[in-house]
Amino acid sequence: MSREVLLLVDALSREKNVDKEVVFGALESALASATKKRFPDEADVRVAIDRNTGEYESFRCWEVMDDETFETPDLHIKLEEARKHDANIQLGEFIEEPLESIDFGRIGAQAAKQVIFQRIRDAEREQILSDFMDRKEHLVSGTVKRVERGNAIIEFGKIEALLPRDQMVPKENLRVGDRVKAHLLRVDRTARGPQVVLSRTSNELLTKLFELEVPEIEENILEIVSAARDAGSRAKIAVRSNDPRIDPIGTCVGMRGSRVQGVTNELAGERVDIILWAEDPATYVINALAPAEVSSIVVDEEKHSMDVVVEEENLAQAIGRGGQNVRLASELTGWTLNIMTVEQSSEKHAEEFSKIRTLFIEKLDVDEEVASILVEEGFNTLEEVAYVPVEEMLEIEGFDEATVEELRSRARNVLLTAAIVNEEQVEHGIEDLTKLDGMDAETARTLAAKGIVTQEQLADLAVDELVELTAMDADRANALIMTARAPWFV
Repeated sequence: MSREVLLLVDALSREKNVDKEVVFGALESALASATKKRFPDEADVRVAIDRNTGEYESFRCWEVMDDETFETPDLHIKLEEARKHDANIQLGEFIEEPLESIDFGRIGAQAAKQVIFQRIRDAEREQILSDFMDRKEHLVSGTVKRVERGNAIIEFGKIEALLPRDQMVPKENLRVGDRVKAHLLRVDRTARGPQVVLSRTSNELLTKLFELEVPEIEENILEIVSAARDAGSRAKIAVRSNDPRIDPIGTCVGMRGSRVQGVTNELAGERVDIILWAEDPATYVINALAPAEVSSIVVDEEKHSMDVVVEEENLAQAIGRGGQNVRLASELTGWTLNIMTVEQSSEKHAEEFSKIRTLFIEKLDVDEEVASILVEEGFNTLEEVAYVPVEEMLEIEGFDEATVEELRSRARNVLLTAAIVNEEQVEHGIEDLTKLDGMDAETARTLAAKGIVTQEQLADLAVDELVELTAMDADRANALIMTARAPWFV
């Protein structure tokens, strides 16, 4: 029988061109699976085949666990019990008991071969997948082999990949035999079917297609900085040149539009706008909104947004059909863009001017004229009045040193009073929270500073929200929230 095992391993290894160790492992698994059937309950069985003689031994195994993690005596054994057999054994190791090995003939060579062939197929697939990943190919070109429930199976080389319906270009009707290009979205090694998942809607596919059409990109003469797509309809890419003699837009468009047309044809007619990247964010946004003409831009660095002002006749073009143009421009540049007319901009400016002026009148106890001067000079917050260098404020016409010092002093007093009130509210707020089991003063103070000052407010939080607010681990967050919710279940 031992000779039969060695002959089977040798034959399968040659036939399938896989390492003998893979076949031995598959055969051990087949024998172990058959041996388990001798037990009415669950059992962990290990079979070891001698690689030289073909003889094999069988063992029943129990994992060593502590009292807290011990689950079932069929598979586990407690540490104290295990040490009666082996004084040096540790948690996570196994106690083994020899079993009478099952007769190889009883399980049948055919049944063993089925397990072995499956293992070999898995090994072959893993080897092919590893070779593919080693090549670091992100742009895949293949053929539609079949369509299953709206998803396309793409074959390239010896690999089958999945192109899900939601990753196809909208309104695209792929048929068996069609040649398609797609971007490698991810590799799912746990999937039973195709493990390579592709996308035809990703921004990366757009950039990879341009790399194919424009050799200057691969040569690093040109660079695609960013891309944004409304798959199947419109896209924008931002390009820059590393050689001042090269026109990046003209180079990507190609002779008579041949290069950009090649990309468009591959993407089912998707229109592509090629944008000149600019280091200045405002200029970059103006370029991204083309062909709409921009009258002015107000940049808010803190909110990372821009108010883009256009003439009334340019408004529809700047926004685009269904907001497409501004949405793509925003995604391309990374800025939140608010498109408005000159009239809307004036109204917003007047409203903000009035709001800040009222704040200064009330908090600094100054008249409307002084408050208006501060706003006109670019002061928007009490902090700016309190801490902007004296020299800058003295440059304001009509402000002498005494006026400046008085304004700064008033602003600082208002800010100090507000800070004291806030600190008192925080200290008062943590009293309710610190009564909860598991809550410490520091965590309670952190929550109170962020507006969570009652047990009810804590109970209303989700675990991920509490983790984000405090940076505590999820288990502790869950325990605190459940403690806060305890009155709900009374």
